[in-house]
Amino acid sequence: MSGSRQENTEQNPFTRPGFITSAALILAIVAAGIVIFFVPRGSTEAQPQGNPAAPDATGSSAPASGLEESICGLPESDSTALGVAPKTTWVLQHGMAVPSDPSTVGPGTTDSNGLKSCFAHSPAGALYSAANIWATSFYGDATLVYQDLTADSPARDAALQAIKAGNEIGGGSAPKMQIQGFIIRSYSPRTAVVDLAVKTETGALGSLSASLVWEKGDWKLEPPAAGGNPFRQIPDMGSYIPWAGV
Repeated sequence: MSGSRQENTEQNPFTRPGFITSAALILAIVAAGIVIFFVPRGSTEAQPQGNPAAPDATGSSAPASGLEESICGLPESDSTALGVAPKTTWVLQHGMAVPSDPSTVGPGTTDSNGLKSCFAHSPAGALYSAANIWATSFYGDATLVYQDLTADSPARDAALQAIKAGNEIGGGSAPKMQIQGFIIRSYSPRTAVVDLAVKTETGALGSLSASLVWEKGDWKLEPPAAGGNPFRQIPDMGSYIPWAGV
């Protein structure tokens, strides 16, 4: 099994000089890379996913009583929807434009490694968190995502063990892409599902879905189930709210 993983890594088309492919194939490779990202290289099988955080059964828009306050003091919102694009300041993170409003939505914290965290307990905070997590996952240090931005789960535990053992994690290089829009698929004070519409440098459109959990005063990424794929190709921007920095 490990030999097969090594062979697949060595044959990664993004490492071949002069590689040119169609937009559809680029999207397929990106999808494969995302799946690999959530399974540490060197492990023999996919790890089972932990139980997801229970959603708010009432669907109430009341503040999330009993949940941790923001670790950096950002304001909380009782809103459960985001039907229009927020007014956003955009910054480049590893070449990808990401939202940044540190005093209101986040990121409220940037550590010595440049890792951005602490997003508001609100739909906008979940949106900003998803965008920044994907940018770090693809173009920054995926190890930091496992260590600091991923929800507690068996998958995270397996990744941390692989990191400690010196194994490489992550899905390899990804083609350059930029955010074009979003949909908040679901939101409660405990969980959120955010879809980002993205466009590759070739003009192909795709969607990245992030399941988030409010944990320890911040939004954390919940790894998909074994074999799950948070990426899909989309034909157009029809159902997405336009939102882009580039």
